[in-house]
Amino acid sequence: MRFNALVSALAVVIPMASAGPIAYGICQTGCNTVAVACYAAAGFTFGTIAAPVAPAAVVACNAALGTCSAACATVALLAPTP
Repeated sequence: MRFNALVSALAVVIPMASAGPIAYGICQTGCNTVAVACYAAAGFTFGTIAAPVAPAAVVACNAALGTCSAACATVALLAPTP
């Protein structure tokens, strides 16, 4: 019984780690860096191609960026930061 009371008291006193906005920002930066490299490898500039006329390589880059961004949202936002 005393152990539970001690743990409860410490839980109130010790601040909790906040979720990872810093990790999320770093992860998104990495995703965007890879997307820019993907566009460059395909011979295009990131952000300059309209969706209806985008070549298959650009569509693939956009799909990869979406997958990476979704992974950042599900993983990095839950990571504790100091």
